[in-house]
Amino acid sequence: MEYMTLAARYTAEIIEKKSRFIADAFPIRSVTDAETAIATVREAHPTARHHVYAYRIGVGVPYERFSDDGEPSGTAGRPVLEVMRRQGIDNVLVVVTRYFGGILLGANGLVRAYTEAAAAALTDAPKLHCQPMVKIVVTCDYSHYGKLEYQLAQAEIAMREPTFADAVTFHVIVPEGDAEQVAQQFADWTSGQARCDMHPAAYMGLTPNGEIVHDVWVDPPS
Repeated sequence: MEYMTLAARYTAEIIEKKSRFIADAFPIRSVTDAETAIATVREAHPTARHHVYAYRIGVGVPYERFSDDGEPSGTAGRPVLEVMRRQGIDNVLVVVTRYFGGILLGANGLVRAYTEAAAAALTDAPKLHCQPMVKIVVTCDYSHYGKLEYQLAQAEIAMREPTFADAVTFHVIVPEGDAEQVAQQFADWTSGQARCDMHPAAYMGLTPNGEIVHDVWVDPPS
C-alpha cells in the first residue's frame, strides 16, 4: 500500500476580515507526536484565541481526530480534516491558529477560512511518497563494479554507500514489487557472480529529489 505524507513542517497564513489564520502542518507518526506539536504551537502563540487542529495517523483506515477549540461546532476542525482527506495525505497534523480581527465571520465564513488555511499549508508543503521498499546489499568483484555502476545509472537506480575491500559492497533501495527483478538483473550483469542479500521490505519515503527517508510507517492506534 502506498501513501502520501509530509517531508517536513510547513506554515502558511491567510487573512479573512482582519482575522489571521496561521496553519502549521506537521508530519507525525503517533498521537504523542501530535500532542507534542499542538503544545508547541500553543506555546508559540499564547495570545491567540483558537488553536484548531485535525490529524490522521495510519494508512487504509486511519485514526482521525479533530478539535474546534471553542469555535462553533463543525466550523473548524472538521473542515481541516476534510482538506487532508481530499488531498490524500496521511500521518499528518494541521493546527490552525486564529488571531481574532474584531469582525465576526459567521459559520460559513469560518468554514471557508479554516478550509483555505489548511489547504494553503498542505498544498505547498513538501511531500513524501511512501511505499514498501527493499534494501538489496550487493557484493561483487572489482572486475564487475564499473559495469554495475553503468547499468544502475542507465536504470536510474542509485548506488548507495559503496565500500572497497577484498570485494566491492554497496546497496540499492527499490520498490518491493521490483526487488526480485533487480536482483535477477545483478545476476545477469555479472553472470551470476554478484551476491545479493535482500532485507525485509519496510515503508520508506521518497522525496521529489530522490532522497530516501526511512522509518515513515506507523500502524494506527488500537
